[in-house]
Amino acid sequence: MKKQIPLLVFSDLDGTLIDHDSYSYDAALPALAALRAIGAGVVLASSKTASEISVLRSEMGLEAWPAIVENGAGRLEPASDVGGHNADYLKIRAILGRLPQSLKSAFRGFGDMTVDEVAQSTGLSPAAAALAKRRDFSEPGTWSGTEDDRLTFIAALAREGVSARMGGRFLTLSFGRTKADRMGEMIAHYAPLLTVALGDAPNDVEMLEAADRAFIIANPNGSPLSTLQGEHNGRIRRTEKPGPKGWNSAILDLLSELEQKQERPRNG
Repeated sequence: MKKQIPLLVFSDLDGTLIDHDSYSYDAALPALAALRAIGAGVVLASSKTASEISVLRSEMGLEAWPAIVENGAGRLEPASDVGGHNADYLKIRAILGRLPQSLKSAFRGFGDMTVDEVAQSTGLSPAAAALAKRRDFSEPGTWSGTEDDRLTFIAALAREGVSARMGGRFLTLSFGRTKADRMGEMIAHYAPLLTVALGDAPNDVEMLEAADRAFIIANPNGSPLSTLQGEHNGRIRRTEKPGPKGWNSAILDLLSELEQKQERPRNG
């Protein structure tokens, strides 16, 4: 009989587990080691591609766990570096191509950028930017227009079956499915005693609200998230420190709390 894992942690990357500017996760290494020591699983959940996440997952020693890629539009299986095929991505690019220029002119997707432009827009190295352009399921991009025009753009895409979600840096287009959708699949498979989620951006909200315990990581580079369900009773908390420093303190504090209380998952 397979041993039930004590914790399954779902974590956003940019601005959460990795630093918004340096892309370092060194500050979170103590918490990652503590999770590994108790047999907890860590599922990386990001707008990044399978190619990008497979590299980071390997560096972090998390190859035994699946990952959620491209904001939940796809998933990366354990010990794999292949996320899927690019049929969805090509369909999204085709739909963008059919929109009137007046609607799409303020959106500049990764498919419209060179590798060097993606590197400049993201702060990634050219090699990492090339991986970010290797997309299967979704198209992130920058928006330079007004808020009203953005809403009109999103509505036009919705009529074509394409959804748009705002992350910490980019407006990302996909055919739906969120991080929380993939999270549910993985919870059903692993049946952990407790689930934990950490994130900092609007595209993390469903994932944060679906977890037994969750942490909103401070993001000095973006607007604070509105109050979420679960904050009133402490199920969802906010960190004072940003990025991996906040991630590290949140996880270590939670593990200490669980050890003292021997907490089990909440009912319902």
